[in-house]
Amino acid sequence: MHFVLRLIWSFFWRTVAVGATVLGCAVLYFYVQLPPVSALIDARARGSVTMLDANDQVFAWRGETFGGQVTPQTVSPNLLHAVIATEDKRFYRHFGISPRGIISAVAINLRAGRGAFEGNGGSTITQQTAKLLCLGVDYDPTQWKSESAYEDDCRSGGLRRKIKEVPYALAMEAKYSKDEILTIYFNRAYLGAGSRGFEAASQRYFGKSAANLSPSESAMLAGLLKAPSKYAPTNNLQRARDRAAVIIALMLEQGYLTKAEADDALAHPAELSQAAARNAGGAFADWVMESTPAYLGNTTTEDVIIKTTLDPRLQKAAEDALTAVFTLKLKDGSNAQAAIVVMSADGAVRAMVGGRDLPQAGSFNRATQALRQTGSSFKPFVYASALNIGWSPMDYVEDSPLTLNIPGSGPWTPSNYDNEFKGVIPIYQAMQESRNIPAVKIAMAVGLDTVRTTARGFGISGDLAAGPALALGASEATLLQMTGAYAGILNGGSAVAPFGLRDLSLKGEETPLIGQVGGMGERVISDIAAKELTWMMTQVVQNGTGQRAQLGDRPVAGKTGTTSEARDAWFIGFTADYVTGVWMGYDNNTPLSGVTGGGIPAEIWHEVMMRVEDGLPITPLPLIVPEPRLRPAPGTDPTPLPPQGGQPETSDPFMSVLQRLLGDGT
Repeated sequence: MHFVLRLIWSFFWRTVAVGATVLGCAVLYFYVQLPPVSALIDARARGSVTMLDANDQVFAWRGETFGGQVTPQTVSPNLLHAVIATEDKRFYRHFGISPRGIISAVAINLRAGRGAFEGNGGSTITQQTAKLLCLGVDYDPTQWKSESAYEDDCRSGGLRRKIKEVPYALAMEAKYSKDEILTIYFNRAYLGAGSRGFEAASQRYFGKSAANLSPSESAMLAGLLKAPSKYAPTNNLQRARDRAAVIIALMLEQGYLTKAEADDALAHPAELSQAAARNAGGAFADWVMESTPAYLGNTTTEDVIIKTTLDPRLQKAAEDALTAVFTLKLKDGSNAQAAIVVMSADGAVRAMVGGRDLPQAGSFNRATQALRQTGSSFKPFVYASALNIGWSPMDYVEDSPLTLNIPGSGPWTPSNYDNEFKGVIPIYQAMQESRNIPAVKIAMAVGLDTVRTTARGFGISGDLAAGPALALGASEATLLQMTGAYAGILNGGSAVAPFGLRDLSLKGEETPLIGQVGGMGERVISDIAAKELTWMMTQVVQNGTGQRAQLGDRPVAGKTGTTSEARDAWFIGFTADYVTGVWMGYDNNTPLSGVTGGGIPAEIWHEVMMRVEDGLPITPLPLIVPEPRLRPAPGTDPTPLPPQGGQPETSDPFMSVLQRLLGDGT
């Protein structure tokens, strides 16, 4: 028996000796490879983009934000205590691993029906830091599909990973002090919403330095360590507060807070900063990123600062107006969508709503990405073409039945929305009432190529319809394009390229790398034509289809638009201060029920502009009121030929009448 015990003991101590030797060699191997702490602070593979609004205040972040190096001495003691209490209360007493914690975690996992090392890992802060360093394995794009896959692999559990994690953690304890390990941890931990490290997270969620965090704020940030996306307060504030309450209880239990301090922290939970709480301008920020060179935007390896044109007051006005109208006008459960763009006359985009926040809405930006038929909101380009070659808003056109033989398609008979005919009417009335047949006749008279040239000049860049249906908005455009085109009318007839970026610079540098791209461009129509067209568009709002957009004594010009089967409804208009476009429809092109551009879209426009114009002085629109014209004699064709550039009249009376109707025949 004594011999057996000696044999067992001999085997045991030899096994321990061999194990200790192997462990020691592994620790030494990792020890010599560990770099200085300074090299481990910021290991992001790509940089961040911070966006400033028109007031130079932060409103959005993209990429991975690093707020700057912090240490246990520079962060708030509340944060230090919250992290220690939550993640590793024996941190200052162990040597990198906690056998008690591992055994406890294994027991919890087994009771839960998981594998011994699946789920709760019992890791110390040192072991968690080792995972953040991926146990010394650098990212290799040939081995992992993405950085996300790389990080998921680094954080994975399992027995093999745990065996490697132990000597690496011991090497860290030998190489670095406790405060240095915490420094690495505080700066590399991912805390949701693209924030790397506690300084970035503190700035992101609370708009303050990590040095100034209260107990409730510290508890909320410490709660993110367990599941950054799940507990991010920008995703679900109440869930983040509930998690913070658990951490506050741990801080009280471990003596980091008094009962009074804990009660106060629970009574006054952390509040998000104004920028984080509003989470405003998401669609706008996405659009700016899309229009920024990728190497300075989505794939930047630098920290970039972008100054934008976004006006937070106007952004809130647009968001609140959409919510107010849809809450009042739409049935519960409706999936109808809408988009809003507010811009200045020079093309500077001040606000953008890319759609309603619905479960199935996704990140699709309906203001910039949705190509939809424009309907009658396209008609101003028809009238602009006529006015630009000398026609007057007081010229006459006959609103009467019309059938055209379209080559390759056969007879085409457009109709008016009300299925009525007004006879001979001035063209301003034709637009005021959004009558289709007069718009087609005028477009044919001035030439469809002329209309297309005008529309393209104002920024409608898509494929424009080849036939006369062009005049009725059969072509597609985005809301951003249409709003920019109307801005060209307001500014006196010059094209604008909508823009949201004022300048772009690297963080810490004063000289911009990129300046404003966009703004006013070449003249499209004459100043006189633009002012006459503006007057015509005021009549749409005062007496026509856009009356729901009226703003009391404030002058408003605009145009409604409703497409075939009411699949799209538009209202785009302007005051002397801003141009605002509204689109409404369904993502799947389902027809709207009982909605026209003069209905809910005009009401949304009204609600937006009531808020936008609040407190601003009333400024007259730049317009010209035309002189009255004599009504044409009965039985004569009231549609005039273009005073310049038109086809010469033929001596054949029949062809003369046809020529007056069809213009150059395009």
